[in-house]
Amino acid sequence: MTKDNAPRDEPTVPGPDAGLLSPVRAGTPAEAATSDTAWLQAMLDAEAALARAQATIGTVPASAAAAITEAARAERLDVRELAVAARETANPVVGLIRAFTRVVAAASPEAAEYVHHGSTSQDVFDTGAMLVAARTLRLIHADLERAAAALGELAAVHRDTPMAGRTLALHAVPTTFGLKAAGWRRLLLDARDRIGAVLDGGLPVSLGGAAGTLAGYLEFALGGVDGPPTPEATDAYVERLLDAYAAETGLAKPPLPWHALRTPMADLAAALGFVAGALGKIAVDVQSLTRTEVGEVTEPAVEGRGASSAMPHKRNPVLATLLRSAALQVPVLAAGLTQCLVTEDERSAGVWHAEWQLLRECLRLAGGAAHTAVELAEGLVVRPERMRDNLELTGSQLVSERVSATLAPKLGKARAKALLTRASAEADRTGRPLADTLATLPEVAEHLTDEQVGRLLEPGGYTGAAGTLVDRELRDGDRP
Repeated sequence: MTKDNAPRDEPTVPGPDAGLLSPVRAGTPAEAATSDTAWLQAMLDAEAALARAQATIGTVPASAAAAITEAARAERLDVRELAVAARETANPVVGLIRAFTRVVAAASPEAAEYVHHGSTSQDVFDTGAMLVAARTLRLIHADLERAAAALGELAAVHRDTPMAGRTLALHAVPTTFGLKAAGWRRLLLDARDRIGAVLDGGLPVSLGGAAGTLAGYLEFALGGVDGPPTPEATDAYVERLLDAYAAETGLAKPPLPWHALRTPMADLAAALGFVAGALGKIAVDVQSLTRTEVGEVTEPAVEGRGASSAMPHKRNPVLATLLRSAALQVPVLAAGLTQCLVTEDERSAGVWHAEWQLLRECLRLAGGAAHTAVELAEGLVVRPERMRDNLELTGSQLVSERVSATLAPKLGKARAKALLTRASAEADRTGRPLADTLATLPEVAEHLTDEQVGRLLEPGGYTGAAGTLVDRELRDGDRP
């Protein structure tokens, strides 16, 4: 090999995480909402909101809060520099506060004295994390609603479109595509409601100070040489500060400082894991139904999408594949977040730190998948003619249950079932339609005419309450 084409194994300057290994979120709004820059901006927003809250209750000058807010722009800081500096402190906030204070001081030396006033790294990071989560969850919520609406339209259009129901990979009894689409819709509405519940009070500000006692905040606000403030003054200050901070951020008030009480993270993990799983169910169904030998649905056609590097004839189900990949990743990451409930003391050495990337990956994978699901649901191509062809593959055996139920009052349940089991096996062995096999059996001929047998074996006539269930779901199923 020449030097120019020799393998390159020397260290290089790292570039941004562009999503090369995570196409499900690459280029989506959720990716932008969870980028390093977005996270940095959220922490700056947390700092600025804290200064404004403290100004509201009179413990920081209003001019200082205004200067801090004006300076709180991510483009004024070097994200990579902060990331490398975090290796010396195990979290990015320490370096951020140093750098941010310099930015504020350049414009207002007096205001710089009030940056991070009484606060601690975890308050800033956790509040920033909740802001990132809120912004991303709103994207997910909207995408779930949009995808669910598209699936509702499919359910209505195909209310009575018969197809083979499949259990344990084999034809079971007929169902309708409308009922399948209604079921997919129901999963997305359930996911939407779980996201909504987290957004509605489940994302709190973080205010605790160094060890969850708010001592630093109190000392700057009420401290002095004459001793600690009274319980009444302390209670009033805490309430006013929490109210003001919640109002400035749009987040909820926590009942207690939650540095070591990680309920918000566990709630996020549960909701995002469910979102991914719900989308994954749709994905595996689409993958199964789009198989060449099944062909009952296809993904929306986009030029160049799904192309194989080796086989020109292929158009792979790319959207479902992206959804499924997220569905397999998020629950594992969510389990890691839930595991972080087991945190020691008043702040963990490592458990808190382990949450960060887990949370971001859950948010951006679930967000990317929800965004992808909109395109899949709105563009899914349904092929009723293939559904009808596939219903005939077993020669009406998938409605053998109906004939058995009809004969049960006359022959007895066990005898009727045994009769249909033998007849189905004979139809399989000979390749004859089940109706022809039944016509040769005296027990059947004694009670049913050939015309009645033919009517009983019509798959489209044995979809049970599928249509009614679709109607009920579309009528009543959008209630949180």
